[in-house]
Amino acid sequence: MDVKLRLTAMNFLQFFVWGAWLITFANYWFGTMGWGPTEFGTVFLTLGISSLFMPTITGIIADRWVNAEVVYGVSHILAGLAIASFPFITDPNTFFWVALLAMSFYMPTISLTNTIGYNALSKAKLDVVKSFPPIRVWGTVGFIAAMWFTNLTGNKASENMFYISALASAILGIYSFTLPKCPPGQKASKNASFVELFGLEAFKLFKNYKMAVFFIFSMLLGASLQLTNMYGDRFLDHFKDVPQYADSFVVKYSTIIMSISQISETLFILTIPFFLKRFGIKKVMIMSMFAWVLRFAFFAFGDPGLGLWMIIMSGIVYGMAFDFFNISGSLFIETETSSKMRGSAQGLFMMMTNGFGTMIGAIVSGVVIEKFFVGADKVWDWHNIWLAFAGYALVVAILFLFLFKHEHKPDEIGEIKH
Repeated sequence: MDVKLRLTAMNFLQFFVWGAWLITFANYWFGTMGWGPTEFGTVFLTLGISSLFMPTITGIIADRWVNAEVVYGVSHILAGLAIASFPFITDPNTFFWVALLAMSFYMPTISLTNTIGYNALSKAKLDVVKSFPPIRVWGTVGFIAAMWFTNLTGNKASENMFYISALASAILGIYSFTLPKCPPGQKASKNASFVELFGLEAFKLFKNYKMAVFFIFSMLLGASLQLTNMYGDRFLDHFKDVPQYADSFVVKYSTIIMSISQISETLFILTIPFFLKRFGIKKVMIMSMFAWVLRFAFFAFGDPGLGLWMIIMSGIVYGMAFDFFNISGSLFIETETSSKMRGSAQGLFMMMTNGFGTMIGAIVSGVVIEKFFVGADKVWDWHNIWLAFAGYALVVAILFLFLFKHEHKPDEIGEIKH
């Protein structure tokens, strides 16, 4: 089979595994199990905790001792087993620990997907820069397909979503052993320091004002992503309790409505080169931050009736909010760091966004919602929840506008050395 098709299948399944339950999980947690928002936040905290250390550990294993595709396959099989056990848990505190185990195996596979893909394309003597993005976009397609499948089969609040994810994870785990071999690279120097061994050199970048501001705001903005993943589908599903919207398309197919966000994401990726060339990284990132404000504000005022257009627009602006920050941020690191530090700097970027950012979003949102936005009757004040999130994003955007200093160079994209 053509190497591109094999990698396309890998990327599709990689994010199908996640999309089968991530967006719809809140419906299971609050609706089926009847658990609270504080504990819910701690479960999403597992994404952040596992992103802090597991990608580094598995990366070292793949770099030093075991083929990357083997580490990848074993990780998916173990993650699948942990996810398959979710339906048997009846206590939210126990759920946290099992979810942490599952995410500790799953989160590292995201970066291993890139490692395996780059290696396979290079061995096939293909242009990695041109060949990989069209392959990677099928990961987003896989995420969307899983969301649709879970919704259309009537499992958006059912434990079956976990079985769907676990089955896909097992298939991918077995399939990965057939992928092109990706053997360990050079062994670490015997004299390598702890900092060098674990790729911590990038923390030296905090001595630079511009880079320190960038990484701090990466963390603050990373919290916004998990807010929409955690509560978006649950918000749409709550309209079933409003008589005039109970039988609306939005309620029946809330997950499909949410997938507009991922569809938008695939489209906005294509516009990034133009916007970066025209406006520069700082302005593009500011666009992303204000897009987050709109994302939450549209949710605050939207409904399945006359406000349906706002719910749809919330999905559309998500593409700009997510892509313009993540990809432009990654490109900023490529242009501002030396080749010796670039890899660890990208790892630090992921740590600040998916690690610390996720942890902030998970912990703070759960506590704040339960304390201020859930009434004695257990009814959630969704309008003010989303306005609070929008206010948070607005403050972050304004602070970034004044604190981050960067001079735009029209040809800065061309300065990136891969």
